[in-house]
Amino acid sequence: MADVTGPDPSVAAFAAAVATATPFLAGVRGLPTTAGPVELPRTLPEGPGPDVAAAVHHLARDLAPGIMPSPGPRYFGFVTGGTLPPALAAEVLVGAWDQNVALAAMSPALAEVESVTAEWVADLLGLPAGLSAGFVTGATMANWTALAAARHDLLTAAGWDLEADGMAGSPPITVVVGAERHSAIDLSLRYLGFGRSQLVVVPADDQGRMDAAALAHTMPTVAAPAIVCAQAGNVNSGSIDPMDTISDIARAAGAWLHVDAAVGAWLAASTRLRPQLAGWERADSWALDAHKGLNTGYDSGIVLTAHPASHRAATQATAAYLPASADHRDGSAWTPEGSRRGRALGVYAVLRQLGRSGVADLVERQCDLAARFAEGLARIPGVTVANEVTANQVLVRFAGGDAVTHRVVALVQEGGVCWMGGTRWRDAACMRISVSNWMTTPADVDRAIDEVSRCWAEAHSR
Repeated sequence: MADVTGPDPSVAAFAAAVATATPFLAGVRGLPTTAGPVELPRTLPEGPGPDVAAAVHHLARDLAPGIMPSPGPRYFGFVTGGTLPPALAAEVLVGAWDQNVALAAMSPALAEVESVTAEWVADLLGLPAGLSAGFVTGATMANWTALAAARHDLLTAAGWDLEADGMAGSPPITVVVGAERHSAIDLSLRYLGFGRSQLVVVPADDQGRMDAAALAHTMPTVAAPAIVCAQAGNVNSGSIDPMDTISDIARAAGAWLHVDAAVGAWLAASTRLRPQLAGWERADSWALDAHKGLNTGYDSGIVLTAHPASHRAATQATAAYLPASADHRDGSAWTPEGSRRGRALGVYAVLRQLGRSGVADLVERQCDLAARFAEGLARIPGVTVANEVTANQVLVRFAGGDAVTHRVVALVQEGGVCWMGGTRWRDAACMRISVSNWMTTPADVDRAIDEVSRCWAEAHSR
């Protein structure tokens, strides 16, 4: 058992963690974008190890070979993003303060942070005032929570008490989705009792956007009640569904409109880019992910709904020992979790530090650098940009087919100058480039273009 009578071990652990992390952060811009395997001891220790500071250093030493420098400026995989300094500092405070944000009574400060952050996010993104908000682990749980609220709302309107009687025997809900939806939508629906065979799938255009004309043709044949799932930011192309038209169609059909905006939501922070999302403010719910564009680090999912009563009914747990607050926000009432960390603090810290114009600049810079990528790569003979670059996503194909493209991706990943992933788009292999890190500069993009060119030449010569 730890000695609690001597010097505070928490302070020693914190100091050791800072001392260990500081060199990594100071050098991350120059680290190669590679990582190797890690093998940790498989035998559980029989008793306490060295003092806590030594344990922290040993832990970092053992894991160092496998730490991917994804916070660095030339990591372009998986819409990963980086963590802005105010968000990183907030993460440290969240850990040190060790607050449970389930109830306002447990942390009045972070209850207020959640309340203000929810208002700021809606305002920043041009969404209506008075939305309900939940701060969840990521985009999958944001989608789940929004769709749970939709299920409650629609079944209640149909005269069914979901909380009392469950799903068995309930009026069927039709879920309409786009052919290029993110897998998180299917996963969330499966958690809620909807199988793939129950979905009505609307075709997508050549950029992955839901075909609004096909949706208009489909909706009169769809039995009510219904949910329409639109997408703001295709995970491959970055393209956004035609929100204005989809909103009109969903409204005319009396359907709940949900927007999975994990990839593209933060475009709405820019007056230049927001027109791509025109009409999304008329949806019923939205799923966001702050780490993708806002660079708040992980564990930063946000769900918003225009139906607070249904949202709360779908997620709130009650018990005699849980005193609900009439005047302050109880964070757990809006999420599927009870005990929960103060994850909203990172979002609040970034918004407070950057302000409206700073966030717009951050998002616009990511998109401008993606355009720079596309322009530079398109000038290389044998390289084709496969998507319309309207946001921060770039898809690239290489002459010679799938095998050559796979080879170029592998060579880039092995080289350590930059890191891009692979994907399949329009039935062909592509290199997928996501520009979503606040550290990335034009020089980083140019260096990455040169490296892709080198790897393409090597793969092409074989």
